[in-house]
Amino acid sequence: QVQLVESGGGLVQAGGSLRLSCAASGRIFSINAMGWYRQAPGKQRELVAAIINGGSTNYADSVKGRFTISRDNVKNTVSLQMNSLKPEDTAVYYCNADITYYSGLYYRTQTYWGQGTQVTVSS
Repeated sequence: QVQLVESGGGLVQAGGSLRLSCAASGRIFSINAMGWYRQAPGKQRELVAAIINGGSTNYADSVKGRFTISRDNVKNTVSLQMNSLKPEDTAVYYCNADITYYSGLYYRTQTYWGQGTQVTVSS
């Protein structure tokens, strides 16, 4: 009923920039928090940045000042602008959203994940 589709990953040299985008589709009633997580090989998935419906943001210390999260509440999208990329930013990045959807009979709030997009930063 609801899907998150990511785009924008790729290979970039250290110091470069990438922009990730995620679009939510389906029978969406409202979207609460949206965010980006990442998982590097052999490591746990970690929060990179999050933004709530009111616009407040939260960033991992490792990306503060380099990454910027934004959302478009009309288009149901969330983006992550990543600047000054470092090799340690290499990971699979996942879009995440808490979405209230209408099934036709009831409303339900559920957490959804995108399929993941690879970001590789070469030194």
